[in-house]
Amino acid sequence: MSERLVPTPAGEARATTTEPADAPVGTLVLGHGAGGLRWTLDVTSTRDAAVAAGWRVVLVDQPWRVAGRRVGPAPATLDVGWLAVLEALPRAGTLVVGGRSAGARVACRTAAAVGADAVLALSFPLHPPGRPERSRAAELARPAEAGLPVHVVQGTTDPFGTPDEVRAVLPPGATLTTVAGPHALGRSAGAVAAAVLASLAAVPPQG
Repeated sequence: MSERLVPTPAGEARATTTEPADAPVGTLVLGHGAGGLRWTLDVTSTRDAAVAAGWRVVLVDQPWRVAGRRVGPAPATLDVGWLAVLEALPRAGTLVVGGRSAGARVACRTAAAVGADAVLALSFPLHPPGRPERSRAAELARPAEAGLPVHVVQGTTDPFGTPDEVRAVLPPGATLTTVAGPHALGRSAGAVAAAVLASLAAVPPQG
């Protein structure tokens, strides 16, 4: 595992890379949610499972987390930081981008711009709790509009969007896996990791 600080217009981000035992079959880059300063169990379990399956995994800490702040900035600032990190990462083979919650939104908004081959969305926050009229379905649709597959892993009781709500706006070519739990999926980390592995296996390999 190696850490690297990456300068971005929003401040320094951190990229933590874990390499598989052999040459990687692809690279999975994951972003975090909007709360807290630590990685959640669903993300770390996903990382470990993907590395064991031969993927290079990069966890990206946005500049606000590196600086020790507890609340993230506006989406545009998150995108700027993420794009700078992705530009600095070495490219080889298949690239899957994703994250949980706010990180999933960032990945969806920028997937085409970074040349990703697929998108992974853990606990996609379709709307703020109790505010279904403030839908973010357009963000979820952006990768599909660029012809990229999207896989969503959603908790059964997620107040930011239940699986039924997500399924109703799922764009063409996108898939959905339902796991037990609310927005936080730590107790279903094994099921999340299994869903991610199945999703990665379905991504066509790139040169």
